[in-house]
Amino acid sequence: MSETRQENAKPFDPYESFRGMRDKYLDAMSKAMIDTVNTESYAQATGAMLDYCISASAPFREALEKSILQGLQQFSLPSRQEVAALAERFTNLEMRLDDLDAKLDRLLIAFSEQKTEPAARAEPKHSPQSGKRA
Repeated sequence: MSETRQENAKPFDPYESFRGMRDKYLDAMSKAMIDTVNTESYAQATGAMLDYCISASAPFREALEKSILQGLQQFSLPSRQEVAALAERFTNLEMRLDDLDAKLDRLLIAFSEQKTEPAARAEPKHSPQSGKRA
């Protein structure tokens, strides 16, 4: 009988009370943080901090971009702006080629219509009565 009682009983865990305190602490802190984050003053403070970080990192970013451009030039590689300009030019060329293709299609249709219309309206060059050609 004592054996079944020991099997059903949980072993003593000295950290169980600490886990309970931790869970309650985390719940209370998460509620407090949610309340704090959802205020207008927090949003303004975060915005001001981000503005400062962006303005403080601008000189470093510019120096990095300048050194990358110099490296690309030394390796004879195009920059992002040059690739974008080429892409725009290719797009313009493609549009002009499409326009030319459409014009050629219209010209071919008009030419084939002109070819078939005179042939349908043309009169025979010799008269059947005289047997001579005109």
